[in-house]
Amino acid sequence: MDERYNPAAIESKWQLFWDKTNLFKVSEETGKKKYYLLEMFPYPSGKIHMGHVRNYTIGDVAARYKRMQGYNVLHPMGWDAFGMPAENAAIDNNTHPAKWTYENIDAMRIQLKRMGFSYDWDREIFTCRPDYYRWEQWLFLKMFEKGLAYRKESFVNWCKTCQTVLANEQVEAGMCWRCGKEVQQKKLWQWFFRITDYAEDLLVHCDKLPGWPDKVVTMQKNWIGKSIGAEIRFPVENYDTHISVFTTRQDTVCGATFMCLAPEHPLVADLSKGTKQEPDVAEFVKRISFQDRSARAVENYEKEGVFTGAYCINPLNGRRMPVYSANFALMEYGTGAVMSVPAHDQRDFDFAKKYGLDIVAVVKPYDDDLDTAAMPEAFTGDGIMVNSGPFDGMDNKNALEKIVAYLEEKNIGKRTVSYRLRDWGISRQRYWGAPIPIIHCKKCGIVPVLEKDLPVILPEDASLLEDGKSPLPMIDYFARTTCPKCGNNDAKRETDTMDTFVESSWYFERYCSPDCKTGIFDKDAVDYWMPVDQYIGGVEHAILHLLYSRYFTRVLNDMGLVKYKEPFTHLLTQGMVCKETVSCSKHGFLFPEEVKYDADGRFCKKCGKAVQVGRVEKMSKSKKNVIDPNILLEKYGADVMRLFCLFASPPERDLEWNEQGVEGGYRFLNRVWRLARDCMDTIKNIEPFKGSPDKLKGEIRDIYKKTHHTIKKVTNDIEDRFHFNTVISAVMELVNSMYGIKMKDTTGDAARVMRFAMETVVLLLSPIIPHFSEELWEILGHDTSVFLAKWPSYRKDALLKDDLLIVIQVNGKLRSRFSVKTGTEDMVIKEMALLDERVKKFIDNKPVKKVIVVKKKLVNIVV
Repeated sequence: MDERYNPAAIESKWQLFWDKTNLFKVSEETGKKKYYLLEMFPYPSGKIHMGHVRNYTIGDVAARYKRMQGYNVLHPMGWDAFGMPAENAAIDNNTHPAKWTYENIDAMRIQLKRMGFSYDWDREIFTCRPDYYRWEQWLFLKMFEKGLAYRKESFVNWCKTCQTVLANEQVEAGMCWRCGKEVQQKKLWQWFFRITDYAEDLLVHCDKLPGWPDKVVTMQKNWIGKSIGAEIRFPVENYDTHISVFTTRQDTVCGATFMCLAPEHPLVADLSKGTKQEPDVAEFVKRISFQDRSARAVENYEKEGVFTGAYCINPLNGRRMPVYSANFALMEYGTGAVMSVPAHDQRDFDFAKKYGLDIVAVVKPYDDDLDTAAMPEAFTGDGIMVNSGPFDGMDNKNALEKIVAYLEEKNIGKRTVSYRLRDWGISRQRYWGAPIPIIHCKKCGIVPVLEKDLPVILPEDASLLEDGKSPLPMIDYFARTTCPKCGNNDAKRETDTMDTFVESSWYFERYCSPDCKTGIFDKDAVDYWMPVDQYIGGVEHAILHLLYSRYFTRVLNDMGLVKYKEPFTHLLTQGMVCKETVSCSKHGFLFPEEVKYDADGRFCKKCGKAVQVGRVEKMSKSKKNVIDPNILLEKYGADVMRLFCLFASPPERDLEWNEQGVEGGYRFLNRVWRLARDCMDTIKNIEPFKGSPDKLKGEIRDIYKKTHHTIKKVTNDIEDRFHFNTVISAVMELVNSMYGIKMKDTTGDAARVMRFAMETVVLLLSPIIPHFSEELWEILGHDTSVFLAKWPSYRKDALLKDDLLIVIQVNGKLRSRFSVKTGTEDMVIKEMALLDERVKKFIDNKPVKKVIVVKKKLVNIVV
């Protein structure tokens, strides 16, 4: 055995061994329990970062652990390769997205293999390859047939710089999340998936996800946003139309004094057309189009609006209500129209005060009246109905149902359920994405591509345009095609591409049979592997990716392709990797390697000035508080990086980067290596002790029992919580105990116990530091991989305590304590308690009325 631990040599040796022996290659095995472990697949940016290292290390430990427990483990890896980031990066680097993406994948695959992750690389998938996205196109056609995919004109968040549509979540303070430029509202024809058809089912099943974090379930529920209320129709004066509103406060409808429409509402332009308000309305709508229209942003804006020049009629009391367009009304909520009740809604109250609009109270407190002229704020509590005609005097809560019944009786409204969730817009006006399999024919209209003509292949030789526009409409051999319905050879192919969330909404099924050429996946393989037993990824995907994946699974279920509705049984959202920021007054944020350390502090290497240390934040390239995993791999090796990522923090919490922590991990591995080296001559060629602890004595008995206690704790902490930090702590304690045994004097059963303890240390650490463990396992004399060994089990008799601590109370107050051997009779414990010198002092020769022994833990003496 080498004197020193050499990570470079050991890790390359075992990575080659795993590769040659296909150790992690799996297939379906009927009768063998399966375990599907999956981390969210990465976007191929070119380099793995510490977030990747942490995420994939957590998953790899779980996969290796389950494999040693006898499970048939599927642990695949692939690439979420389409999308705007790759396209923008290619433009910035003057290259092609395809070349950029494939080169990055090659580089990242090498990095992941250097980390020793136990992936079945034969199942690797690339979402940018036709053999993947052809089945995505096939599914689109099936959804189109069922009316689940449709096209409509709608307002969208448009980034002129990136030349594409953005989801609300991709707009930050009115700016594009990718390029930082201003975003505006733009009306475009878009393709949508009808996710709202599944809103109720998605919501109901949120309560059937016991393996998901509560915060993620809550986020999903809030995003779906179910509200029960009423839809009310307000006729528009002098127009043959009405404005529909959704409200959960139909008890306040008689207090509605004006109407607010979202600037994007189609009636805004129609109602103002030809009036003196038309220029003001147009200017307002244009200005608001440049604001962040997410609900979170709108809440913080000053409330403002413009009169459209039109009026609508309150259907319950006939009040003439001016119609405004207001910045706080959103098309994505309800119907895009708000019946404004200023007496009972603070936002409406502020708006009414600003524009001098009427305020009418229709709910008063139980014990007081309201003077609307003197109201400092809206009254939003419960109370008694007033100014509400036939509903006056009712408790407003009881009036809710009465008013709905009245609306339905008069045919001016109805009971309804509204969801915050909106249909999923999947159109992207960018090149690097999966083509939408639709043809536009002047004669036939929208025509789906025939299944036999799939895939519609993205031309990878297209030259990108300088302004970011997609080249697809300009490529004649792609954009011009023949209508499969009428034969028109001047038909146009759809040149929008699909949102990259489409690719990631079913990739986990494709992993089950990545080479399947007869269908989207092999049903038998999916029946065996799915659903995913453990899914791991960042909480930033808690809404969109997870919700879309749940939706796609339901679509597949309805088509009879899968037997389940939920794709992920258990979900772990790991915390972020964080590090302090360091900046220079002259050069701004600095990378760690740009900072010089000496006894006087930290200084900028560029100019020599003292640097300012900022707060601990998520690692990001923009703030340069990043650590390059490649540097750490060269210095410490993969196992030390893995150990640090797991030891520094529980997986669900943020991990704060600490160089001393990495050094500590390296020292621990060297400490285990030295222990094995010092033990090896004594334990190498003997069998481990596995008998009863009763055959052992002294410190070697303690080591044996400690080993079994460690097995139990490690197993429980992995199984119950994935708390690898306490797992590592437990093994460290065992190693410290083993260092207390003098190996020169160890023979017989004592040597066999040390063999058992050493093997246990290796087995328990193997999922965490696999290369190191494989090497020690081989040195111990085993001729097969440590990952073909069974996970260690513990003896229950070895967990029993040798001594019991007995607490003594006199008249209920603690007076003394003593230890007894396990198995001591209650009568003996009583006698020992009464003979205790401290207890005698408190009894003080008084007659003892009663002595009670409670579960060999406590003796209560009553005097």
